[in-house]
Amino acid sequence: MSDETTNGAADQAPTDQTNDQANGEQANAAQQQQQPQISQRVLGQFVRDLSFENIMVQKGVTGEVQPEIQVQVNLDAKKRQAENQYEVITKLKVTSKTKEKGDPLFLLELEYAGIFQVEGVPEQQLHPYLLIECPRVTFPFVRRIVSDVTRDGGFPPLNLEMIDFMKLYRQEVARRVQAQQQAAPQN
Repeated sequence: MSDETTNGAADQAPTDQTNDQANGEQANAAQQQQQPQISQRVLGQFVRDLSFENIMVQKGVTGEVQPEIQVQVNLDAKKRQAENQYEVITKLKVTSKTKEKGDPLFLLELEYAGIFQVEGVPEQQLHPYLLIECPRVTFPFVRRIVSDVTRDGGFPPLNLEMIDFMKLYRQEVARRVQAQQQAAPQN
């Protein structure tokens, strides 16, 4: 009798597992149907503006110097006339000065744009998506341009570190909130 009970319990376990698997697969399928299908295509990339000034050579400074480099990053996104197309612009300003005196060595300004076809992103999430995900796609190209221009300008190639676009976006949102709070009349 105990053998029958054991066999009966063993016979039920696979059935329960099969039901659990089927329920899990149905839940996954329902969840996938609820989530929007996001698609992003890069339609084009280009340099909108590029400026490099080798100030050190213009002033006639020669010899080895220890540079201090400062990088400023700004982002901008614009809707294009075509449906679901956006232009996302990464703006970099790289300044290099000597550590000792603070004399300028070079100034590099770059505006790099990408044209993106973005579909399936909810309207309330579109702004952060454009300013976080799209610059991540174009950043390797920006990095390469900065490296090539600084090398061709007579300096060691400047290899930019990865930029945390999520952190950059959050800082900008916090700055705007703080500016709105300061602008609001205090009661």
